[in-house]
Amino acid sequence: VLLFAEARYAFAPSSPSDVGDLATLKPTVDLSNHYAFATGLLGTTGAIRYARTAESDSFRLMPVAGNPSVWVEIRVPEGFEGPRFVPPTKFAGRLVPLSKAGMRHVGLAKAVKDQTDVTIPADAWLLIDGSSPRASRWAIALAALFVAFAGWNLFGVARVLRPVKDDGKPAA
Repeated sequence: VLLFAEARYAFAPSSPSDVGDLATLKPTVDLSNHYAFATGLLGTTGAIRYARTAESDSFRLMPVAGNPSVWVEIRVPEGFEGPRFVPPTKFAGRLVPLSKAGMRHVGLAKAVKDQTDVTIPADAWLLIDGSSPRASRWAIALAALFVAFAGWNLFGVARVLRPVKDDGKPAA
């Protein structure tokens, strides 16, 4: 179920829509799961750095300066992380409510709270910088595989639960 939003995003238009300055952005439902281009300065209060298993790059989750309801996830390539890291001011990626960002972002709000004691608002939005619809095509294949597994399992359960016909012959 967590994959379906990412799979739907893979069908979004391939050119980002300009949403303007993130500091003044008040996202609405019509912007959910869209490929967006935006500008803005990122703050440091509540920002965290984290890594994902099997990925050499690290990630930063940072709030938009002046708009605590919008956060940006930045991928930092291996070797570029350090004390002099300067976040970009232009972003293009998937804009989505944080609560619906998918399985790769589960637990981010809790991680921010645990590491920085900053609470991300429940209605916060996330701009996943660098996440294009084309980069999400893997989710279509994986979702299709899961649907096929579910169908196969339902078929098997139906076969097991169907009534057995008594043909009157003794069992061998």
